[in-house]
Amino acid sequence: MKKRLMAAALTGLLTVFMVTSCGGNSGSPSATAATKGPITVGSKTDTEGSLLSQMIILILRDEGFQVNDRSQFGETSIVRKAIISGEIDIYPEYTGNGAFFFNEADSPVWKDAQKGYERVRALDKQKNNIDWLTPAPANNTWAIAVTKTLATQQKLASLTDFAAYANKGGKVKLIGSEEFVTSAAALPAFEQAYGFELKQDQLVVIQSGNTAQTEKAASDGTDGVNAAMAYGTDGGLSAFGLVVLSDPRGVQPVYEPTPIIRGQVLDKYPEIATSLALVFKTLDLVTLQTLNAKIAVSGENPTDVARTYLKQKGFLK
Repeated sequence: MKKRLMAAALTGLLTVFMVTSCGGNSGSPSATAATKGPITVGSKTDTEGSLLSQMIILILRDEGFQVNDRSQFGETSIVRKAIISGEIDIYPEYTGNGAFFFNEADSPVWKDAQKGYERVRALDKQKNNIDWLTPAPANNTWAIAVTKTLATQQKLASLTDFAAYANKGGKVKLIGSEEFVTSAAALPAFEQAYGFELKQDQLVVIQSGNTAQTEKAASDGTDGVNAAMAYGTDGGLSAFGLVVLSDPRGVQPVYEPTPIIRGQVLDKYPEIATSLALVFKTLDLVTLQTLNAKIAVSGENPTDVARTYLKQKGFLK
């Protein structure tokens, strides 16, 4: 009798053990998420920053990471300080900004995509233990765009044409972010290279770096605006009827969007570099213009645009 009771008890214990062993760790993302992260993802306050940060967030979550979404965190100087201080762990940055970060604006290295990338990667690793991952093959450089009407009437195709028009008293009112207007690498660099200067009453300065806002203002002629800060990968330029002025003197550095991550985080989770490289390699100029247009022009949610693209490419199930 005792043997039967003991056998029954052992059978029960074995059953419990087997159920626990088989069901206690299902291998689901929720079961593993607690051991991966948390990782805080930030971005700048522009359309492309929102798009790329959501791609990063979706990929990380799909791989079982706990992620804190801090997209739309602030302008360049703010997100830069945040990643150095550890307030955020990863965000999409641009290679050409290395010229500004490390006071090398006069170096020609930033006008070469590969050399600029290698330079900023080495400097940031050495000085801040920040890793630059694989960049997207697209140049999102700063530019000035004007209305098609102005471009046609005044025969403006380049910044050389624009400077000549402005210097002879032509009507110019440009809208741009505070960073664009004040950063030595942006509007002041154009002015110096092409020999023109816009006065305060010719500028409309906004806090946001959202070029959809600046381009729409130029398109609508808001407050007399007929020129706008733009980026090379903007999706709204054609839709808003704007023409990007060429930069024949090569004033601007190459700005390839690249995920940057704190070294401590990458050391712990090196697989992040591989996963994001697969995604960013597919983001060429036309692809980013198209995706950005869905957000800036069509009004779609950045998360939805990012998710749809990642699913179409097979990066998400």
